[in-house]
Amino acid sequence: MRSSDYPMIEPDEAWRRIAAALSPLPPVQVPLGEAHGLILAEEVVAREDLPPFAASAMDGYAVIAADPAPEREVIAQWEAGQSGVGTVRLGTAVRIMTGAPLPPGADAVVPFEDADERNGFVRLRTPVRTGQYVRPAGQDVAIGDSLLRAGMRLGPAEIGLLASLGHTAVSVHPRPRVAILTTGSELVPAEATPGPGQIRDSNGPALTAAVIEAGCSPLPLGPVADDAHALRAAILDGAARADMLLTSGGVSMGVKDLVKPLLAELGTIHFGRVAIKPGKPLTFALVGGVPVFGLPGFPVSSLVCFENFVRPALRLMAGHTRLWRPEVPVRLTHDLHHDAERTEFQRSVVTQREGVLWATTTGSQVSGRLKSLVGANALLRLPRGLGDFYAGDEVIAIMVERPEVERQT
Repeated sequence: MRSSDYPMIEPDEAWRRIAAALSPLPPVQVPLGEAHGLILAEEVVAREDLPPFAASAMDGYAVIAADPAPEREVIAQWEAGQSGVGTVRLGTAVRIMTGAPLPPGADAVVPFEDADERNGFVRLRTPVRTGQYVRPAGQDVAIGDSLLRAGMRLGPAEIGLLASLGHTAVSVHPRPRVAILTTGSELVPAEATPGPGQIRDSNGPALTAAVIEAGCSPLPLGPVADDAHALRAAILDGAARADMLLTSGGVSMGVKDLVKPLLAELGTIHFGRVAIKPGKPLTFALVGGVPVFGLPGFPVSSLVCFENFVRPALRLMAGHTRLWRPEVPVRLTHDLHHDAERTEFQRSVVTQREGVLWATTTGSQVSGRLKSLVGANALLRLPRGLGDFYAGDEVIAIMVERPEVERQT
């Protein structure tokens, strides 16, 4: 089948087909030091109290709050990390440092600045209440508490909390491994000097960076010439070694556009054209159960399709529920030409002036001009069915430099 033989579907329908074919990767156990940024696969219940003992929250004196003695003998000093000696009784106190266990008998801590010590005795300058400046055992977490829920992203606080309770490994959804295959007999590596009719491969490095930025593990396969035998072998290799395969190029209507026919031969194509600009020949298939995105060869088309379809798909596979960049209304600083036959994503810079967000495109929007993405912080979504837009009109901007959120309605 040629590219034009596939019905052109709307972008929302394309995503529905992608989401229906994907699910989070099966959980694995990883060391805690490797879990940052991953999604927890199961609930974690506290198996001990935190803190595990009553501790001082200030540097000062551990005392009995109801002790009527005007002065109290300082009988010991307790420091963090030590279990000192001595029991606090009426008429006595223990000098104590922040984090040290509360000595037996004591029920309050008086800060140094609220007391005067002289010749081994301390006089308190303020009234004392039971429990002041004491962190009781289990104040932060008690045994049996639900500590973290499945689906949470493990950031610094979550990692620290797990470590504080003795967890050295955790069950998470792993980072998807993504094989990246660039196609085209004209492509040479970035370090090569192009010969006649050749160009350096930019899609490979760009997609590798995009995969890393999405929190996944890239597996670059390098450029492969427009040869059916070589491409078939590369597609099968990528599908065997990774959780997802990305190809760029070879999905349009040229005589050397071989990727789409090969995907149809090796697997099942779920769609072969989408009503978007740039990126109309975007293809999604399964080869041996492995998702394959056939991205267009033009650099801008490839990266825009990655942002709108591949990145949320990778996040879904990694267990995330927040899949979508924030969308905000913006006003245009200038007129925009728009072909009403497809939803268009124009590269733009959004700035704020006097509480209003304004969008200015990055110049020529042709899909081969990679510079149009340089410095852009938004994609303006111009809906299918509408024509040109004018300065001051309101449109929706997808903020591609902001963290993902739940899908907006």
